Amino acid sequence: MIGFVMVGTNDLQASSKFYDEVLAPLGLVKVETSEAYVGYAQKNNQEEVEFYITKPFNKEKATYGNGTQISFLADSRTSVDYFHTIALENGGLNEGKPGPRPSSSTVYYAYIRDLDGNKICAFSNTSYSKF
Repeated sequence: MIGFVMVGTNDLQASSKFYDEVLAPLGLVKVETSEAYVGYAQKNNQEEVEFYITKPFNKEKATYGNGTQISFLADSRTSVDYFHTIALENGGLNEGKPGPRPSSSTVYYAYIRDLDGNKICAFSNTSYSKF
């Protein structure tokens, strides 16, 4: 199974600020910081880093993969909506507004591009609920 996911960034400080905001509705918090990377974990399990943003080890420019996507499981459709809204408010780009996919599905998705062009998705298998 997957141990953790890592995406590259060209501006660690800006990317960290972006992800601090964007990952909050998904229950992820910053738990590790260095000059080369930042790690995020579930609020209730901060020992297990699930997601890293990092400067490339080879010192070259960070680029995103064509066809690559990172997807985060959210606890509600509301969390997916917040994820999408906060991402756009913090400089992310819309890659797909929140909604069921396919339209008859109970699974609810939203897609964004982060500040470095990485495609990030949040999705929920639960019915709509408000916090």
